[in-house]
Amino acid sequence: MKNLKHNISFLVLATVFAVSAAAQTNLTSLDGAKVDVEAQTGKVVVMAIGAAWLPLSAKQAEYTNALAKKYAGKNVVVYFVMTDSANPKSKNYTSVEDIKRFVAANKLTVTVLRDPDGAATLRKFNVDQVPSFVLLNKKGEAASEPFGGIDPKYDITIPISKAIDKLL
Repeated sequence: MKNLKHNISFLVLATVFAVSAAAQTNLTSLDGAKVDVEAQTGKVVVMAIGAAWLPLSAKQAEYTNALAKKYAGKNVVVYFVMTDSANPKSKNYTSVEDIKRFVAANKLTVTVLRDPDGAATLRKFNVDQVPSFVLLNKKGEAASEPFGGIDPKYDITIPISKAIDKLL
């Protein structure tokens, strides 16, 4: 009986962790649609991970649009993932309206997703700085270490494009 309880407890915990890990890839677009970035089977996924409050995210938006344009019509999907928290009590809270203003001001042409936790995507893909770019292969798995940091004097789309080309 003791072993049965232990096994049941283990299974419950394993299920909770599995559901939690899967939920971290389910993000919400600004129009409310749920998107599972890891379920884009057969496509390379590019995630620009930024925040509306971060000045370098404007440059990241420019790079994101350039990548989306370069890979339009290919098996590549590009998202801009906002890590601004949806919780008004959080220190990195940003309203949907503020995010929409960021999108409009930076003329983002890709689907914008929100990580409502503000950090689940960072944890899931081992991102240690924002802004960053994360690539997923055609199986929905992280294809490399995140491309972190933006230097306005260096075009980060060059190494990202090389990595995408290898995945195609």
